[in-house]
Amino acid sequence: MAEHICGNGSIHENVVKKVSAELPDEDVLNETAELLKVFGDSTRIRIIAALCRSEMCVCDIARLLGMTQSAISHQLRVLKQARLVSSRREGKTIFYSLCDDHVQTIYSFALEHVME
Repeated sequence: MAEHICGNGSIHENVVKKVSAELPDEDVLNETAELLKVFGDSTRIRIIAALCRSEMCVCDIARLLGMTQSAISHQLRVLKQARLVSSRREGKTIFYSLCDDHVQTIYSFALEHVME
């Protein structure tokens, strides 16, 4: 497929101006890229998939995914720092859940896209 070369100027200046005015701020786009990087790890995606179904503690997630509690704790820290996962304490046990419906929506849309 041949690449179209525009030359010195933009052929569709009105489109460029319109889109430029509608793009989010550069800082917001950078934060969005950082958030999507968090989704870019298969272990974290597996944890999110599990938490879409139920609140769980580290030991249960580790058992489910066949990993060590230490490895799961590390990934949960990353997810918590990205505000994707929250926790609550019940006695000595800490339970993890998704922060809000947005996390499940992002995961669901990505899964749907992959399965098309």
